[in-house]
Parts: sequence; C-alpha cells; structure tokens
Amino acid sequence: MEVEDIIKNCNDKEYMLNAVKENGKYLEYASEELKEDKELVTEALKQDAESLEFASDKLKKDKDIIMLGIKGAPWTICYASDKLKADKEVLKECCRNYGQALYFASEEIRDDKEIVKEAVTNKGIIIKYASSNLRNDKELALIAVKQNKAAYHFISKELQADEEIKSLLS
Repeated sequence: MEVEDIIKNCNDKEYMLNAVKENGKYLEYASEELKEDKELVTEALKQDAESLEFASDKLKKDKDIIMLGIKGAPWTICYASDKLKADKEVLKECCRNYGQALYFASEEIRDDKEIVKEAVTNKGIIIKYASSNLRNDKELALIAVKQNKAAYHFISKELQADEEIKSLLS
C-alpha cells in the first residue's frame, strides 16, 4: 500500500482495516473519526502496538485498548489517560515487563509497594521514581540494588548506611 492511497481513503473503514492489518502505524493516516473506532484501533494494535500513539484521546481512556497496547509495547503506557496511569491493574501488568513504566505512574501508584516491587525487580534504578516512603523500604532497596548497583544513589540516606545494603556494592 502506498501512503498517498491510504490518505485518499482515510475515511473508508474497510480500506483502513486492510491498511492497519498490513502496518498498524498506518493508523496515523486514518480520519479523526476512524481513530475513534475501537475495531480499527484494535486491529492496528494487534499488528503494531506502537500505533497506540495515533489512537484518539477517547480510546486512550479505554482500559482494553491500553492493555492491548502495553502487552505489545509496554512503553506505550505514556499515551494512557491519567486515570489509567493510576490504575493498579494496568501499572502492575506494565511494570512487570517494563520497570520504567513507574515514571508515568500516578503518585498513588508510586507509593504502592506491590507495583514498585514489580518495577524495581525489572529495573532497579527505577526506584528513583518511587515515593520517598518506598525509597526507605529495605526490602525494595535490596531488590533494587541487587538488580542495579546505581539504585543505591536513589534510596534513602538511612538505607545507604545499612551494612547489608552497602555489602551489595562490593
């Protein structure tokens, strides 16, 4: 398919369904109306989860759409609505495979030990985005520093003085 043809047919749902099945990022050229079409966006995400970028703001508030996007490309959590960035189920799923998702999480989620544990187990240094309360949690600090020694610089001063944690640095 040629981009020029896709642009000419941007309002034709059947044409655009075929286009996004070939390349999910062709969603970018769909009409604004079709970028709100859940069926079309779902097909685009199945082909290329990164196409979430081009979905309508309305669909970026749809939990099913966001879950499909993060399943294929966890970093696309950045496109989710604020409400979904505060959804424990969404963030837990995302942080399990992509600790960096904690960066996009709401303040409440950054203070949720279960979610932060998923994130630092995947990427220790991400503890820097945890709440100050959880940066002072020894269990999380141990996980983070074992995963990445640089995480030591982001845990509380109190835990930086802890002998067990300091022993992980050598």
